[in-house]
Amino acid sequence: MPAPLNALPLALTMGEPAGVGGDVTLKIWAERRASGVPPFVLLDSPDRLIALAARLGLDVPVRAVASAAEAVGCFDSALPVLPVELATPVVAGRPDPANGGAVIASIDRAVALVQAGEAAAVVTNPIQKSSLYAAGFRHPGHTEYLAHLAGLADEPIMMLASAELRVVPVTIHVSLREAVNQLTTAAILHAGRVTAAALRRDFGIDQPRLAVAGLNPHAGEGGAMGREEIDIITPAINALRAEGIAAFGPRPSDTLFHAAARSGFDAALCMYHDQALIPLKTIDFDSGVNITLGLPFVRTSPDHGTALDIAGTGRASAVSLLAALRTAAAMADNRRRMV
Repeated sequence: MPAPLNALPLALTMGEPAGVGGDVTLKIWAERRASGVPPFVLLDSPDRLIALAARLGLDVPVRAVASAAEAVGCFDSALPVLPVELATPVVAGRPDPANGGAVIASIDRAVALVQAGEAAAVVTNPIQKSSLYAAGFRHPGHTEYLAHLAGLADEPIMMLASAELRVVPVTIHVSLREAVNQLTTAAILHAGRVTAAALRRDFGIDQPRLAVAGLNPHAGEGGAMGREEIDIITPAINALRAEGIAAFGPRPSDTLFHAAARSGFDAALCMYHDQALIPLKTIDFDSGVNITLGLPFVRTSPDHGTALDIAGTGRASAVSLLAALRTAAAMADNRRRMV
């Protein structure tokens, strides 16, 4: 029988050690009583964190633990860390590919903890992909690597979420020209199916409503501004409806994200990256959370990068990581209730 959720910590990865992951993690623990952050265990170097806390002037006792099970009991008095050894000393703002192995080991360990039922969810601090590529990393990013670790046959789906809006880009990190080339009925259908299932399982929404954005201005205006809505998007919406998913559209994206429109759906399927991220970051720049849908475990991440220019200065905001931790705990709780 699985352990009760409140007995399981979240597994938080190191991320790029020269970035702001350590800064914001230490801040969150230091403010744990005021914020009510759920307990987590950090996969990182204790020595690095002790030095960083001193540099930032934060009173954060760091405790190396032998297992995730120790984390919940000691979380209120010390930051629990499952040690990950770094190959070389860290210089804030200057990623070193020599530490790429430690970054990956942190992700591997976090996933293994969740798969073994020793942690409730994976929360990832931001990675510096260029540094990992230099170290021989062969995956485009976090999402693809997590799908590899999970043994997925289908592509996972990226959701960006805040308290006011959830968006899912059907095409992601490609040029706008390539996004149009990649847009297919099958891709929209896959994104809609995975999103609807996740809204039920991870967010507790019994009958999720999906708004589907058009690609062209005015959603193509009946073909006058492009046929993608007619030939690609509408067939996907019809197929989703035939499967019992409450999908509607295609809707013009310039009228889809104001407050009254947002009240009519639980998530918006967007056709390309900026169509999804511009409204989310405009509405709630600080608290957005990156969520990977379709994995056999919960994974969230703050919706920001490594911020190398301010790493080690104490200026980085911890709001997005706090939101990622809270979201992961809530999703894991909902998922377990569905079992």
